[in-house]
Amino acid sequence: MRGKPAPKRNILPDPKYRNTMVAKFINYIMREGKKATAQAILYSAFDRVKERINIDPLDVFDTAIKNIAPLVEVRGRRVGGANYQIPFPVRGERKYALAFRWILAAARNKKRKSMAEKLADEFVAAFNKEGDAMKKRNDVHKMAESNRAFAHFARFSKRKK
Repeated sequence: MRGKPAPKRNILPDPKYRNTMVAKFINYIMREGKKATAQAILYSAFDRVKERINIDPLDVFDTAIKNIAPLVEVRGRRVGGANYQIPFPVRGERKYALAFRWILAAARNKKRKSMAEKLADEFVAAFNKEGDAMKKRNDVHKMAESNRAFAHFARFSKRKK
């Protein structure tokens, strides 16, 4: 590895809910530096969640993210000329990064609605342990489970942490 790792930046909480997770999610939604637009989309989605299931949207958001965050994932590793998919536990920040990415991908793949509506749908579905993002998490877990036989290769990983 060349140089030193990039320093961890602290993210300021979002202005409305004073929550750093919400601020991080806004940053994931944001495109081309348009943070105000991303905030408007997320806050509108939270309002729709509140209308739809009458539960605090922050609680729905937190539960949805926790439901979608994966526990294990597979990584490719070359051993003796063959590539193996080796299951690894997912570490702290990466769990949330994957959950954010999967929710946004699921929402963006839907058609004929505003982004706020699609996000609200996905939050409610994830809150109820349903939806495309939950399906993605289950697929990743199934893949890790089916490749559990190769877990012993993880011990010989070149990377040391």
